[in-house]
Amino acid sequence: MNARGVEVPPAFAARASRSASWATWLDGLPRLVGDILAEWGLEPDGATLHGECALVVPVRTVEARAAALKVSWPHWEAETEHVALQRWHGDGAVELLRADPHRFALLLERVSTTDLTTIPIDDATTVIAEVYRRLHVPAPPQPRTLSSCVRDWSRRLTELPRDAPVPRRFVEQAAALGRTLADDPATDGTLIHTDLHYSNVLAAEREPWLVIDPKPLSGDPAFEVAPLLWNRWDEAVATGDLRAALRRRLDLVAEVAGLDRDRVRDWAIVRLMNNALWEIEEAAGRPGGLSTAGREWLTTSVTVVKAVQD
Repeated sequence: MNARGVEVPPAFAARASRSASWATWLDGLPRLVGDILAEWGLEPDGATLHGECALVVPVRTVEARAAALKVSWPHWEAETEHVALQRWHGDGAVELLRADPHRFALLLERVSTTDLTTIPIDDATTVIAEVYRRLHVPAPPQPRTLSSCVRDWSRRLTELPRDAPVPRRFVEQAAALGRTLADDPATDGTLIHTDLHYSNVLAAEREPWLVIDPKPLSGDPAFEVAPLLWNRWDEAVATGDLRAALRRRLDLVAEVAGLDRDRVRDWAIVRLMNNALWEIEEAAGRPGGLSTAGREWLTTSVTVVKAVQD
C-alpha cells in the first residue's frame, strides 16, 4: 500500500483484521494520504511511521519547513485532538500547523522519535509532572467530560459477573469511587491528556521535550497520572520492590505537580479497574476468550491497584 511514494507499513496495514471499519479505512488510506499531500503542498521527507491508530508521514511544507502529517483512524478519542493542540498552542506540546478534523488529519511540528523511556525513570517522571502545570488549562467546550465517562465505567463495572477474573472487592471499590468522582464538580473543567506517558513525550529542537498524541477530555488533572504507573513496567519489577517503585512514582508526581495524592490514588484505582473491564469485555467477544497477554494485563492492573492502597 502506498501513495505518492508513501509506504503504509505492513504492520499498520495488518490492522485491517481488527474490524470492518478498520479494513475499509485502511483500504482508502493511500488515496487519502495522497490527496492531503497534494492539497496541502507537502512532500514526503523520510520513512513513514505509525502508532496504534495513526499513520505519520515526515514531510516538508512549501516553505521547506520540516513537519509531520498525522492521519488517524476515525475514533472518538481523536475527534478533538486538534482542539487540545490549538488550546495549548505549542506550550509544552507539539505545535499544530494545520488540521482537517473531518479527515482526522493533522500537520504537526516535526519532533524526534526519542522519547522519555531513554532517560532514568525519576527524571522522566519529573519531566511529565512539570509539564502538567502547562497543559492544565481551562477546557474548551468540545471535548467529552470525564464525569460522563466514569459514570458509564462504574455502571459497567457493577454489571461484571461475580466470577470475572479480577478480585470482586476491587471491582466494587472502583465502581464506588467512580460514582463519587462522577458527582464531584472538580472532575470536569480542566483540559487533560488522558494518555500522557513516557512514550508520548518526545525530544525536540524548540524545547527539550514536547508532548504528543493527546486524547483530550474535560476532566481532573489527578486522572492523568495512572499511565505513569503501568508503563515502564519491567523497570518497576526489576527493582525487586514493585510496590515501593510504583508508590515512588505516584508520590513524585503528586509532589512535583502539586496534585492531591489521595485523589491521584483514587483515580488510579478507577483507571486500572477500567482497563481490566475493557479487557474482559473485549475477550467476551473473541473466540477462546482471554488471551495470555490479556491475562497478564489483568494481573498488571490488579497489581497496581494493590500497590497504591494504603
